[in-house]
This record gives sequence, structure tokens and C-alpha cells, in this order.
Amino acid sequence: MALARGRRPESVNYWPGFVDALSTMLLVIIFLLSVFMLAQFFLSREVSGKDTVLAKLNRQIAELTSLLAMEKNAKAESDAKLGGLSATLDATKQEKSRLQSAAAEDAANADAAGGKASAAAVALDAQREVSARALAQVDVLNQQIAALRRQLAAIEDALAASESSGKEAQTKIADLGSRLNVALAQKVQELARYRSDFFGRLRQILGSRPGIRVVGDRFVFESSVLFDSAKADVTVAGHQSLDELAAAVLDLAREIPPDIPWILRIDGHTDKQPISGGPFKSNWELSTARAVSVVQYLVSKGIPPDRLAAAGFGEFQPLDEGADDASLSRNRRIELKLTER
Repeated sequence: MALARGRRPESVNYWPGFVDALSTMLLVIIFLLSVFMLAQFFLSREVSGKDTVLAKLNRQIAELTSLLAMEKNAKAESDAKLGGLSATLDATKQEKSRLQSAAAEDAANADAAGGKASAAAVALDAQREVSARALAQVDVLNQQIAALRRQLAAIEDALAASESSGKEAQTKIADLGSRLNVALAQKVQELARYRSDFFGRLRQILGSRPGIRVVGDRFVFESSVLFDSAKADVTVAGHQSLDELAAAVLDLAREIPPDIPWILRIDGHTDKQPISGGPFKSNWELSTARAVSVVQYLVSKGIPPDRLAAAGFGEFQPLDEGADDASLSRNRRIELKLTER
């Protein structure tokens, strides 16, 4: 990396501000996508439990539908039997009428056909017994049909209740999704408020120092404030800035409610000049090692490790595309961003 050089007069260049705006817009989009993915994760986990309940209800409905089909088949068979018995009864009635007519004729000719009358009376008694049995069977079938109708009514009521339960479950799922979205929005708003307070304090503490500036929703340290060239160990001069930063983070940690999943992300960046020699094989390794060094120092000052994250971006996220000393110096930096875990 090039060492810092003496300042030279520069013309007004609006390109860095345009790049800063584009970077800020990209980070905002990434943050919103992260919030959306988190919301979808919680929502899908909530919906998966409701899907299990709906699957159980669907199985119950399938069982009830199968039972209804069986009952309908039994009813059809009973109706067929009833039709056969009704036909038999009609035939019996016709035979009874015929026998009664024959008996009347035999009574008028009793002297000539006494034996025939006796036989007709016996046959008539037999037909009466058949008719009585047929009527008894008809009564039994009528009772069975009434019982089947009651069972069908109960099954229809159960199906209606199952459909109502399914609709209620869908309504509850929709309500839970709405409540989850509202809760997530509230958490994002609370974190945004604390982020604003946090950067306001950092501006008061560090804002007037050279090499430290605010870019969008990030607090930026030039690498020369914390590190020597091509090194990843925090300098003695850099300890003071990080001590003040640690104090502000500890104050913030005491104020933010524990149910807000926040972290302070430390991002390391370098310029695009290749590394030659030294312990690091690439700018990516150097930027990552610097971010880790800052995290380790903040942990040593009492900041919980689960509230910190380190990331290295090498030369691939420049603030300035220029190749002059000022542009390279702007790109060598450590960025702090308060965000969601």
C-alpha cells in the first residue's frame, strides 16, 4: 500500500458523493431485503405449524367423506331391498285378492266344490302369513333407513364443522402473519432510533477528529487512524479512538432492550494496490485481519462478543475509483455499522 503523502490542491469532484449515494442506496436495499427474508423465515416457521393442523383436518375430512360414501352405499342397498319387498308385497296383495275372489266363488258353489273351498282357505291363510312377514321386514327396513338418515345428518354436521375449523385456521394464520409483520416493523423502527442516537454520540465524541467521518448509516475510520501501513495491529494512537468507541457501544448496549437482535459490524477495506511481501497474501486477508483486530480490541474493553461481527472486503468496495493518493487513502478504511443480527 502506498504511504500517505502530502496534500495537493484538488479540483471539486462530485463523483465521490455520487458513489457514496449509490453505496448508501445499495446498503439500504440489502438491509430491507434482510428484513424481508427474516420476516419470511418467522412467517414460514409459524405457517408450518398451522399446515400440520390443516393436514390433520384434511385427513379427518377425508375419513368422514369415506364414511359418508359407505353409508350412502348401504342406503342404496337398503333402498334396493325395500323395492324388492314392496314388489313382493304387491304380488302378495294381488294373490290375496285373487284368492278372495276364488273363495267367494267357491262359497256360492259350496255344494259342488266343498273340497276346493277348504283348500282355498288354507292357501289364503298361508298368504296372510307371508304378507305379515313381508310387512314386518318392511318395518325393519324403515327403521334402518331412519337410522341411516340420522347418521348421514351427523356426518354432514361433522363435515360442516371441519370446514368451519379449516376457515378459522386460515384466518388465524393470516392474523399471525399480520402481527408478525407489525412486530418486525416495530423492531426495525426501534433499532433505527437507537442507531441514530448511537451515531449522534459518535459524532459528538469523534466527529471533529481528522480521518473520521460519517458516510450514510456508517461511521468511517481511515486506516491511518488505527493502523500502520500494511499492518493489522491497532496502533497506540488508535487505542484512544477505539476506547471512546467502546464506551459509546457499552452505553448503547445498556439502553437497547434485549429482545432487539442488534450487532455492530466492523468492515475492513483496502485500496486496489497489490500487496508485495509481508504476512498477508492479499488485500482481502489484510482487510479481514484489521476488522478482526478492531473486534478483539472492543471485546477486551467489555463489549459482548455476540454483539460484534467482523468482515473483510479487500479492495472490492471502493468509495473512490481514482488512482491518486487521496482516492487510495479514502478507500483504506474501517467502517462501523449498527444493524440487525
